[in-house]
Amino acid sequence: MKHTALAAALVAALTGCSLAPQYEQPSAPVAEQWQGANAQETLAALPNWREFFQDPVLQSLISTALDNNRDLRIAALNVDAFRAQYRIQRSALFPAVDAGGGANRQRIPGSMSPTGDSTINSQYSANLGTTAWELDFFGRLGSLRDQALETYFASAQAQRSTQLSLISSVATAWLSLQADQETLALVRDTLATYQDSLNLVERRYNAGVATSLELQQARTAVNGAKVSLAQFERQSVQSRNALNLLLGAKPSANIASAVPLSHFKFADLPVGLPAHLLQRRPDILRAEHELKAANANIGAARAAFFPSISLTANAGSLSPDLSGLFDGGSGSWLFMPSINIPIFNAGRLRANLDYSEIQKDIHVARYEKTIQTAFQEVADGVIERTTYKQQLAASDELVKSSVDYYLLADRRYSEGIDDQLAVLDAQRLLFDAKQKRITTQFAQLVSEINLYKALGGGYTDEQLAEQ
Repeated sequence: MKHTALAAALVAALTGCSLAPQYEQPSAPVAEQWQGANAQETLAALPNWREFFQDPVLQSLISTALDNNRDLRIAALNVDAFRAQYRIQRSALFPAVDAGGGANRQRIPGSMSPTGDSTINSQYSANLGTTAWELDFFGRLGSLRDQALETYFASAQAQRSTQLSLISSVATAWLSLQADQETLALVRDTLATYQDSLNLVERRYNAGVATSLELQQARTAVNGAKVSLAQFERQSVQSRNALNLLLGAKPSANIASAVPLSHFKFADLPVGLPAHLLQRRPDILRAEHELKAANANIGAARAAFFPSISLTANAGSLSPDLSGLFDGGSGSWLFMPSINIPIFNAGRLRANLDYSEIQKDIHVARYEKTIQTAFQEVADGVIERTTYKQQLAASDELVKSSVDYYLLADRRYSEGIDDQLAVLDAQRLLFDAKQKRITTQFAQLVSEINLYKALGGGYTDEQLAEQ
């Protein structure tokens, strides 16, 4: 018991104190509630990505990206690198014990020998000890260890942020491809309709019923549709290429969803309170860990003003003969403490402390800005959730009225009441309404993805607590 108490006291003495300032989490510079948010949602946890993205094709694509994306792989390797740096910094708190041995044989000429005869001196040694182990009385090494630990934690949150961004980007790119393909199908159908109208006008023109103006109007509509067809064919291929880049591997041949955009839905997404972002958003957690690392750096800069004490000690055996190296009476030991007291350094230590304190202030501002950005993104997502529902309802009404207008214009043209221009105008309005409906539906789905990302999705609250 006495030896245990003595060892504990020695460890406590060598560990020293910390001169780092007491960390205090900055207050969040945002409101306490979202405008238009439902307070009933504050108790629910966010779904993980497999629960939120329910389409099996999309789930497969996200899994492929998580396994193969190079940005995520780099982020994971950075975590491993910072973990190794932390282990390196932590090891400085402990003595490095080395075992060594050596041999020394030297011939001394007679002119240099006290006896006047040349001699050969031999010395063999074997020892075990530590060299220049710094005793951390003032917490400099402990502060550097804490700084390395918080940097490691920040890199882990950076990996989470990269993963969340990747999941959101894959889902957005995939929906963009679906929207492009639906628009491309719409353009092809519209081109076929325009071509049928052109064929009809050409027959009427050859029969002397239609005018040359009507014929040119029909041809213009066909050529315009061909321009749109080339545009969306190009856009569809580019969307597929963007998705392939995110996946980091060749996807399956069929990556189209069996569900059209108009029927595509995500899991319900509770918004919660702004304070929940402080525990969920990986970029906020990363900024806070970086702030804690800067706070620990101040402790290391303060400790540099105080003396540093190092210890070199070893025990072993010395002998003039190799055979007697481990005989009785050949033991040796060395105990060599040293102290280094800073006296004059042209203000370097003071400037280093000022720099550390300024860096902390910078990280405080960066942490607060990250919170403000997160608040804005969620607030935008909350209002988009409501307004896109209204916009989609209006788009549906616009498509319905455009269909009625086209059918009426086509019937009046067939009956000879109106000319071809009214039909072409109705076809154009119908195409624009359907295209806007696809664009609005795509934007609404992307806004849900962005809100999921803004809330720090991807992990449940229970999973975050386990990390």
